[in-house]
Amino acid sequence: MTSDPHGGRRFRVFARKRSAPSRARRRLGAAVRMIAALAMAGGVYAGFTPNAAAEDDRTLSSSAAEGKALFDNSCITCHGRDAQGVTDRGPSLIGVGSAAVEFQVGTGRMPMTRQEAQAEKKPPQFDEAQTKQIGQYIQEIGGGPQLPSGELSDNLATKPEALARGGELFRVNCSSCHGFGGGGGALSSGKYAPGLHTATEEQIYAAMLTGPQNMPVFGDNELSPDEKREVITYVTQQLQQDKDPGGIFNLGRYGPVTEGLAIFVIGITILVFVALWIAGKS
Repeated sequence: MTSDPHGGRRFRVFARKRSAPSRARRRLGAAVRMIAALAMAGGVYAGFTPNAAAEDDRTLSSSAAEGKALFDNSCITCHGRDAQGVTDRGPSLIGVGSAAVEFQVGTGRMPMTRQEAQAEKKPPQFDEAQTKQIGQYIQEIGGGPQLPSGELSDNLATKPEALARGGELFRVNCSSCHGFGGGGGALSSGKYAPGLHTATEEQIYAAMLTGPQNMPVFGDNELSPDEKREVITYVTQQLQQDKDPGGIFNLGRYGPVTEGLAIFVIGITILVFVALWIAGKS
């Protein structure tokens, strides 16, 4: 307080100097702002995307509902809830379609007994109706390739040329792995192309649609539906019906190496016994 020349009193106001915020307060403020930003982003995301409750409330057909019950009982351990996949056990099934399920489950390859180079074919654990129910569930939650309705092979009585075209397509696209006789063959890293002698029309068509194991996918751009039917006609009407095109002993249809080895072993054995018999007689 100071005196005024005119007799009054004058008050001098001193402003307190604001101190700089401490490091702890700065860190706390930054954390609060970050949490607020994350909460806002999460709210926006939740507002524009379906949540888990919406997924649980999806409407399934009666067949898919039965398939979901089977899936939750036998497949969820590896493929996860809603078939989203488990990183270290099984892949996601979203988008694989019912065709993949009908092939893998219908041939007994799934469920797998253990992780190995390739899923082995074995007696299926589900019957045909249950397999289709699981496939319908996967189809409804994720979509994907489906087997077409109707006949999957051509009637040779009305389309006799289908057998010749199917044989040509098979030799160009399939024989390099499955063999010219459909007996299968070895691939790299312990994998193999299975034989086709017991494969059904549905399994062959589903395999071409989905490309299981090391098989490439033959979409409609590579092989049209009619061409797929012609391949199936050749496999089921030629390779599976004509069991022994080379004679009584087909030797597994593995080609000239097996046949040459068999002829050599059997021929040498016969010649040795003939020589011994001649020597004994003389």
